[in-house]
Amino acid sequence: MASPAHVGREDAVEEVHAAQSLPHASSAARHAEDADAAQTLSPSSGIVPIPLHDQNKASSKSSFAAGDLDDDPRPPLPRGFWSPELAPLRREYLKIIGRATALIMVLMWICLPVYWGALSNSANLTGNLEAWFIDRDGARVGQGLVQAVLNYSAPGPQLDWKIKASRDVGNDDNVQRMILEDRVWVAVVVQPNATTQLSRARANGDTTYDPSSAIKVFYSQARQEIATGNYLVPLTTQMLQSTTTAYSSQTAQRYFAQINSNGEPNATALRLIANAPQTITPGISWTMVNLRPYNAPAAQAVTLVGNIFLCIFAFMITMANSTARALVAPHMPFLSYIGLRISVPLLAYFPLSMSYALINVAFKLPLGTKFGDSAGFILSFFYIYLGMAALGLSIEAMITILTPRFAPFFLFTLILYNVSPVVLPDELQNPFYSYGNGFPIWNLSQALRTIMFDTNSHLGLNAAVIVAWIIMSCGTLTVFTWLMRRIDLRRRARAIRPKSPTKAKTLSTVEKGKEKSVD
Repeated sequence: MASPAHVGREDAVEEVHAAQSLPHASSAARHAEDADAAQTLSPSSGIVPIPLHDQNKASSKSSFAAGDLDDDPRPPLPRGFWSPELAPLRREYLKIIGRATALIMVLMWICLPVYWGALSNSANLTGNLEAWFIDRDGARVGQGLVQAVLNYSAPGPQLDWKIKASRDVGNDDNVQRMILEDRVWVAVVVQPNATTQLSRARANGDTTYDPSSAIKVFYSQARQEIATGNYLVPLTTQMLQSTTTAYSSQTAQRYFAQINSNGEPNATALRLIANAPQTITPGISWTMVNLRPYNAPAAQAVTLVGNIFLCIFAFMITMANSTARALVAPHMPFLSYIGLRISVPLLAYFPLSMSYALINVAFKLPLGTKFGDSAGFILSFFYIYLGMAALGLSIEAMITILTPRFAPFFLFTLILYNVSPVVLPDELQNPFYSYGNGFPIWNLSQALRTIMFDTNSHLGLNAAVIVAWIIMSCGTLTVFTWLMRRIDLRRRARAIRPKSPTKAKTLSTVEKGKEKSVD
């Protein structure tokens, strides 16, 4: 007969076995239910079944296992970066940083030389800036200055000076029109009767004589403020300073020789010169006529640097859309998914572009110069929206194949290759940079210049180029999405494809060989 203690131990063992058998039965039932549920979710529905962890499944970490008593629930102790225990993790960490550094270095050499090159050779290309010298006087002042311009030679950069006959270019209004049409960068015009007015002022001692009325210089600063400020105006001023000073010295010597013809100075002439000394020094000068002044320094934020911000804002929307659309992509058919990828960013660009345009109003940019305040604001918003759509959808298309991991590399490339042709006019850059005429930021910048400063209008062409980029981005987005879905479907098909007959036959042969060897 068993002792009471022994009976108690047997009862306890039976309770433990009963407790272990119940969960296994429950787990089997639960596995059967999960299998039935998985069959109801067909792959064509687009819903990916997620395996659930079975808490009742027996494991090596069961609470009845004696080994669990030795497990340490405390977190692992912190280790130093160079600790031997972290060697595998440290190796992976350094690989990631090393690959990123190498890719960024490659990106630098691909992109930065383009921007550096856009600025590096401009001083040697000033000869591409066409400048006209027009003589309307036809007498001593005009002819003397024409000869001085032909003989002018100075070290360093120079403009492409061309002598134009007055009859070929028309009056001053016609010259101004040609400058505003971007046919010439600057025009120096010797005014009619410049010689007669100077001679009369000297002879009469005219105190009201203005030397700067002899020459007028027409140019348009807003055509490209960097080129006009750094090259056009300084080089024109340098040329005029040299030629007018030389001519004034010659005419002053000639005039003093005339009034000292008898060996004694003419007292009357000296008194008249004393009354009007400007007739001798400088004698002749010039007036700068800025047809389109760049009178809003904050406009540079819109025509150049602001376009970079516009691209970054579009990139932010692309990243947000990439995260959000992953939630619904498995459940949507292809065409609906493409419509979502295109329409959602286009809707998001609307308030962003409006906010950007309102900031321009807050800083009082001259949006009403050409079309009035209301129409100018609407037009500026329209072009800003088109520009953001062109830039944003191109990023949206490329993120499909690059994935968010490498999208910033494309963003940097997109910015650099768009901005480089805008910093200077085509005449001051290598012909390579003429590609910018077909890029969004170049056309957006030119359109905003026209709206704010009434420069030569190419608004229709600007809109056409930007819209073409939008259409191209929509097409590439569609193609890239189709390709990636096709690749993903093939990958899934290979994952669930049964073993080929050849492999099955090989396996059966091997198994038969094993059986024979056993016999």
